[in-house]
Amino acid sequence: MDILKVSANSKPTSVAGAIAGVIREKGIVEIQAVGAGAANQAIKSIAVARGYMAPSGIELICIPSFANIDIDGVERTAIKLVIEPK
Repeated sequence: MDILKVSANSKPTSVAGAIAGVIREKGIVEIQAVGAGAANQAIKSIAVARGYMAPSGIELICIPSFANIDIDGVERTAIKLVIEPK
């Protein structure tokens, strides 16, 4: 499964395009976001991606969870969002 890492500076439309592309190619994608700003951009990206996929008749669902990840030797908790067609 492809993992897209979203930061607080990520552009939601760009991430949404990446989400749509991976969904079309592989059928499922995971997004990781650390921090409130990154989580905000990730959620906006999913909303935009749903709009991109809707004309094709594809409805996306999001399954949220937590993930422990290592950033520069420091363990952090990330929001993990798995996106797949309904």
